Amino acid sequence: MSRLVAGLAMLAASSGAIAQVAAPPVAAVPDSAIAHPQLWPQGRSQGLVNPATEARITALLAQMSLAEKIGQMIQADISAIQPDDLRRYPLGSILAGGSSPPLGAPDRSPAGPWIATARAFDAVARESRPGHVAIPLLIGIDAVHGNNNIVGATLFPHNIGLGATRDPGLIERIGRATAVETAAAGINWAFGPTLAVPQNDRWGRTFEGYSEDPAVVASYAGAMVKGLQGAPGKGTIQQGQVAASVKHFLGDGGTTDGIDQGDTAVDEGTLIRVHNAGYPAAIAAGTMTVMASFNSWNGVKMHGNRSLLTDVLKQRMGFQGLVVGDWNGHAQIPGCTATDCPATFNAGLDMAMAPDSWRGLFDSTLAAAQRGQIPLARIDDAVRRILRIKFGLGLFDPNRPMEADTRLIGAPEHRAIAREAVRKSMVLLKNQGVLPIRPSARVLVTGAGADSIAQQSGGWTLSWQGDGNSNADFPGATSIYQGIKAALTAGGGAAELSTDGSFASRPDVAIVVFGEKPYAEMRGDIRTLEFEAGEKEALALLQRLKRQGIPTVSVFLSGRPLWVNPELNQSDAFVAAWLPGSEGAGIADVLIGGKTDFVGTLPYSWPKTAGQFRLNAGQPGYDPLFPLGYGLSYARPGHVAALPEVAGLDASLANTSIFFARGKSPAPFRLLFDPSVAAYAVDSATTQEGANRLEWSGAGQVRIAGPVANFERESNADLNLQVVLRLDQTAGPVQLRFAGGAIDLAGMLGTGAAWQTLRIPLKCFVARGARLDSVTEPVAIAGTKGLKLTIADLRLNADPAGARCP
Repeated sequence: MSRLVAGLAMLAASSGAIAQVAAPPVAAVPDSAIAHPQLWPQGRSQGLVNPATEARITALLAQMSLAEKIGQMIQADISAIQPDDLRRYPLGSILAGGSSPPLGAPDRSPAGPWIATARAFDAVARESRPGHVAIPLLIGIDAVHGNNNIVGATLFPHNIGLGATRDPGLIERIGRATAVETAAAGINWAFGPTLAVPQNDRWGRTFEGYSEDPAVVASYAGAMVKGLQGAPGKGTIQQGQVAASVKHFLGDGGTTDGIDQGDTAVDEGTLIRVHNAGYPAAIAAGTMTVMASFNSWNGVKMHGNRSLLTDVLKQRMGFQGLVVGDWNGHAQIPGCTATDCPATFNAGLDMAMAPDSWRGLFDSTLAAAQRGQIPLARIDDAVRRILRIKFGLGLFDPNRPMEADTRLIGAPEHRAIAREAVRKSMVLLKNQGVLPIRPSARVLVTGAGADSIAQQSGGWTLSWQGDGNSNADFPGATSIYQGIKAALTAGGGAAELSTDGSFASRPDVAIVVFGEKPYAEMRGDIRTLEFEAGEKEALALLQRLKRQGIPTVSVFLSGRPLWVNPELNQSDAFVAAWLPGSEGAGIADVLIGGKTDFVGTLPYSWPKTAGQFRLNAGQPGYDPLFPLGYGLSYARPGHVAALPEVAGLDASLANTSIFFARGKSPAPFRLLFDPSVAAYAVDSATTQEGANRLEWSGAGQVRIAGPVANFERESNADLNLQVVLRLDQTAGPVQLRFAGGAIDLAGMLGTGAAWQTLRIPLKCFVARGARLDSVTEPVAIAGTKGLKLTIADLRLNADPAGARCP
């Protein structure tokens, strides 16, 4: 903080007024018209306001300096702040983003380092020191399917699976268990539940939505809030409750092209009827916080939309808690940057999520307040709302009876709830008499997901995108194979695990577990609903088993319904298992023995072609393969005839991030060589002829070209370019280029012809001149005569481990 700013802050604190200096006119806040305010539901937050607490807040506000008030309105990520920073910057909150590690520990850590981190930050915030009002911190984490950042926690099915259960009581119990495991790790704020109503299944966050049906979302909203927080006005951190954050307000599931952070171009009536369906129930249940969305509504970014954040949410709908932003979401408002955005607070945001921009945003917001660009009344309202949550949650009481009780994390009773949720979430799409499997059978368990807890858990699991995980990272969990093996062993049968479908003795039946690899927002956005477009590894495995006359049961892991007609045709039974989480044994509970029947029904319509993106019940021309609410059972059998296998869309549309793999550039990308560069197919470390050896006879480039693409979101999300290569012979500089920005790899390449994996953040290329908005040749490698490199893999990657700029 500059001396001038610090001096003005002291003056404001001592005089009780804002120091006025010359200032430009207050910038207009971008907005969109609310034409029919009477159509929005009226309401009032339950349990958040009481006279005694409001009096305490008023007294506390009178003691706080302007700088301390501004600090309450800003949230930093633990990857970009240290506890000591809070002595100079009195922030009100910290968060742990999807891949942010606890202090001094790896990202994949058990509860201990997380507890220590929370205590270290909160201790500084609570210090008694001159000129400081001690106020506890709100500490937030994306506990979206259990406390999923903590090694050993119970992981529940993602919301899409819970939508299949149609069981609000189960949802409340899941919320309660999640709250307990979150509070036990020293964290008091869960960024959930997601109340999006996804209308386009290409969206990479479809699995975070309970259903395409607004009624299902509405029936779950209050239940999950009550589970996390307890009864309105009653639950506190001392009872193992945490603050909920219903998200993302508003319309995140309705973007026109199914693109994350895009534009939801719908009329006001649709916005109310579909996308706002869950919020009245959540507010009535006492939700303490609401998170603003990245998306726009009819071209206006939600983080700057006063008509929705203030006029509708706070006034018409009566929300009395705090509105928090999303990851630097304020920076997307026209005229704003990540470090300077008075408009977002004037629009109604109470706390800005400024993970790595918090320092600059604090300084600029304080200066804006001092010159009157943000009215003091708006600041006091924001801080009152923040303090209201801190008092209501019991944070001013240092007693934490459940904190550090690690027995609560992954507790047997919580795992039992998760296993029940797995059983109830499974949807039987097809069964030609092969299910249930008798307990005494010999069963081949195969497929990429058979023994992968990482794949069955999906995104937002120990890392943002859910990548980089192994079974060792999930103590106490069970893979689908482990559950099947245990059930068969108990029944006198046997299970054989095989990744490629081979077997030592002929099985009675094969269970093939396959599906989507883990992903989260942005990287999960797709262009076609065809499963494994252009690859078809699972289909080849099913066909091989079919040719051998072995009955097959497909267990499909996915975060959305996908076009799988070829796989359905090759399966005697087909189960949509969604993303079941840590308790894979729940699958065996239904498949083996038949004592437990299928009860799940589709929360989303299942597509008939790969182009049915906006396939939602009740819309004109509704023509699904399986409709919303479909689901067979042992008691309700059904026949599925042979299905057409014409996808209806170009399979190359599926690939947006893999530039080179398995010895080729997959469509729609292609390799281009200058005349001075020769390429030879060679073996990679894992695959025969899975790499290209490149040899330079003169100065030149190897380029990867493709359709016009915009990679700005990927840069903002801290994704990196991952390169797997081997340096065979050095000769001068080696440049790696992305979208025109060039990096010299000389200092990163080792010697000895060993395989290396380099991860370079896209921001590094931007700093060196990359233009990401209209890219036709994303990647190039430039060298000179004598250089010999072998390339095995080039792709965009979300795992930050080892990522660095040279």
